[in-house]
Amino acid sequence: MTDFTDLLGQLMPSGISHSGKDRLKHAMGDQGLGGPGGLLSDLLGGGQSESSGGALGGLGQIAGQIFGNGRMASGGLGALAGILLGGKGNAARGALGGGLMGLLGSLAVSALKNINRPPQPSEAHLMPLGLREPENETEEQELQQNAQLILRAMINAAKADGHIGPSEIERITGKLEEIGADDEGRSFILQEMGKPIDLNAIAREVASEELGAQVYAASLLAIEVDTPAEKEYMQNLAAELQLNSDTVRRLHRLMGFS
Repeated sequence: MTDFTDLLGQLMPSGISHSGKDRLKHAMGDQGLGGPGGLLSDLLGGGQSESSGGALGGLGQIAGQIFGNGRMASGGLGALAGILLGGKGNAARGALGGGLMGLLGSLAVSALKNINRPPQPSEAHLMPLGLREPENETEEQELQQNAQLILRAMINAAKADGHIGPSEIERITGKLEEIGADDEGRSFILQEMGKPIDLNAIAREVASEELGAQVYAASLLAIEVDTPAEKEYMQNLAAELQLNSDTVRRLHRLMGFS
């Protein structure tokens, strides 16, 4: 059975747009979730990294400083920070995918609830899956289902200009082969790339407003949003997911998108 968190980590370096990487940096940085008063900064212990000049809010430094009982999936944030700071991506791909899921969950929580006080260490179970380890089989299944949906949403968004061209398919599938994705995972990606764009099919799988916000944020990472078709796609996606304008505006602010 395909591990979709791992597959997400495998696809991430080639599946996120150039602007998407900048949005990830912003989300983890001192103007997003990683800055003073931001959800990740406060939750993970705060503190800006002097060596990074505030970039990524020092998350690479603080990722392992809290919840020593192993419930924090902090390695994923460290892997994600390493990729964004120019690392070669040698970290476990499951950790990378889990880090992205945790970040998307944190963006959703912050955008929907506009949190002023993040969960405390005693409230670790309130953190988004991915940012913390699943505590049972049900939560592991939920994380896998959410990762699969995030993958589908990112691929769907990549078709916003009409289709994914043969050269793009070859580039992505070649990358998956290079890093050792299994046949089932590559087949899933190819099937999703070949399907017509379908916002309704994505929205039907969204069981909560929080997951809808994650899907929207992930889609914002997958494309540049610099063409009329892509802008219309994101507007229609927000409508299909029934995200109100305040939630969308907060996600845009946290991700540095205007």
